Amino acid sequence: MRRNRLLTSAATLAATALLGLAAPHTAVAATPADSCAYVSAGFRPTLTYGDTGAAVRQAQCLSNAWGGVPPKLAPDGIYGTALLKKIEWIQTCHGLPANGVVGARTWQSLYRPALDCYVPYPA
Repeated sequence: MRRNRLLTSAATLAATALLGLAAPHTAVAATPADSCAYVSAGFRPTLTYGDTGAAVRQAQCLSNAWGGVPPKLAPDGIYGTALLKKIEWIQTCHGLPANGVVGARTWQSLYRPALDCYVPYPA
C-alpha cells in the first residue's frame, strides 16, 4: 500500500512538472504545535480579519509551517492582510471555504498541515 502511494505521488509530481503546473507546497514542520506556544492547543476561538491577541499569534505561528509567500509571518498578534491571504490559501488547500475565518476546521488544518498543496500561493 505504501509503495503504491509513493508511486502515485511520484507520478503526480512527474505529470505536474511535464504539464508545467505548479509544484506542490510542502509543509515545513512536521509538528508546528511544538514550536508555537502562545496559547494552549485547546484554545481555538473564532478569528477574523482585524482581531488581535495571543490566539492570532498562535495562528500566525502555526501558518508558518505551511511555507508559501511570505514564508514566515511575524507573530505580532494582528490579523492583517498577510495572515488573511495565507489563511484563505490554507483553507483552499484543505478544501474548506476560503473565507478567512479561523474557525474549528481551520484551526484543525493549522495544527495538522497538508503534506502537499498543489494550489499556487496567491500573488
